[in-house]
Amino acid sequence: MTDLESKVPEHILPSIIAYVKQGRPVGGFLNAVLSNNLLESFKRADDINRIHMFDIVNYLYNEAPSTCWGSPEKVEIWLKMHRESKK
Repeated sequence: MTDLESKVPEHILPSIIAYVKQGRPVGGFLNAVLSNNLLESFKRADDINRIHMFDIVNYLYNEAPSTCWGSPEKVEIWLKMHRESKK
């Protein structure tokens, strides 16, 4: 586990990794984070994720391709690309 991974809450890291590597859809909180919707991210975050919001975004910034997060459109394209590659 990398230093950045160790700072992301254990219950959310597998979902982030599966989204990035396999294009697996995520729940409302992570979708809001990936879509760069700050207000919705904090509204949907549990107590642990709220405390670690910086760590989650820092992990994405440093470890995830910029094409898979940052706007709703990027998230939609990333998921679509992975769906189509499985056909």
